[in-house]
Amino acid sequence: MKYDEIIIESGYRLDMIVVDSIIIENKTVRKILTIHEAQLLTYLKLKNLRLGFIFNWKSVLIKDGIKRMVNNL
Repeated sequence: MKYDEIIIESGYRLDMIVVDSIIIENKTVRKILTIHEAQLLTYLKLKNLRLGFIFNWKSVLIKDGIKRMVNNL
């Protein structure tokens, strides 16, 4: 991954990018934690994107397992 002309060799791996503008992070956890939100915000900043979603597939109702996040560029 490249950020401000610096190549970052690390374990960062996005789950999905939709139309080069939205990042989707898939989780199967009891509940979405702040570490998951921080992970998504990091991906948004590194890719210089504004919108991302965390989908928690372990939620009983999918509407309760979706977290929308915005990077204030």
